[in-house]
Amino acid sequence: MRELTLGKTGITVPQNGFGALPIQRRSVDDAVTILRKAYEGGMLYFDTARAYSDSETKLGIAFEDIREKLYIATKTTATTGDKVKEDLTTSLRELRTDYIDLYQLHMVDKVYAPGDGTGVYESLLEAKEAGKIRHIGVTAHKIGVAFDLVKSGLYETLQFPFSYLSDERDFELAKLCHESDMGFIAMKGMAGGLITRSDVAMAFLENYPYVLPIWGVQHESELDEWLSYMDDTPAWTDEMREYIESEKKELAGDFCRGCGYCMPTCPVGISINQCARMTLMLRRSPSEFWLSEHWLNEMKKIDDCIGCGQCTAHCPYELDTPDLLKKNYEDYKQVLEGKVNVL
Repeated sequence: MRELTLGKTGITVPQNGFGALPIQRRSVDDAVTILRKAYEGGMLYFDTARAYSDSETKLGIAFEDIREKLYIATKTTATTGDKVKEDLTTSLRELRTDYIDLYQLHMVDKVYAPGDGTGVYESLLEAKEAGKIRHIGVTAHKIGVAFDLVKSGLYETLQFPFSYLSDERDFELAKLCHESDMGFIAMKGMAGGLITRSDVAMAFLENYPYVLPIWGVQHESELDEWLSYMDDTPAWTDEMREYIESEKKELAGDFCRGCGYCMPTCPVGISINQCARMTLMLRRSPSEFWLSEHWLNEMKKIDDCIGCGQCTAHCPYELDTPDLLKKNYEDYKQVLEGKVNVL
């Protein structure tokens, strides 16, 4: 089992972290079972957020009695100092703890710095001095913003999308973090479900021993895979390298990662985070599920798009979402009519 240290934080944990966004979709009992199993299997780093509905609550229930034995990271979308304090108070209560190991500004679009007038960074420092948080981190989706965050020297960790579908600038970003003694936490290691081979995803990240991946876990079967890799990590092979090259060709260009940050803003109720990547899902998983009456009705909603642009404004990848939806719908209809063959 490989361990890594998150930069200057000194937080040292096994190679796989637990992403707790998906457990908001599980019952409390099921979520607690999964979380405890992850800990007992060797995972020590658990990532959640104030924005993940009741995820923090479930972590609090699962780990209240063993709090000192693991690391909890959570996040705030606050843009004012007062809101930072409010969110932190709520997170501490829901997590049933008096401190948070890593407190992160969530999905920022700029560098929050001392004296910028927002009071955000000052509130973080105040909380750190009071012992309520131990380290200050940040998450981002836009590469330019991410580079600015690293160069600012204000944050101890950066969380950013990172997988074998990443491009050269993403790899440069991870390297810069390492050189700056800044912890790098990889989200979207499975590209929102578009990556279908966990062994390749895991083996690829072994090439970046200073990167901590957090894997989103909803089901025990998924957890079992990641736990099995703790002691028996897939070896990087030429076959995997060739496989990734073919994957990158298929997924070249703009595609929806399914992050859901555009939801639920659609005024006509389009399930954007699935419909905008339907073409890929039809070809990368059994198509029968996606060709059901339910998803046909969901795709039909694209005809009602009013072009308001709210989804585009909320997309962290700056995609032309309405155009992407239309292209996916046209392909979907071609598949339904039998003009295009899929799985």
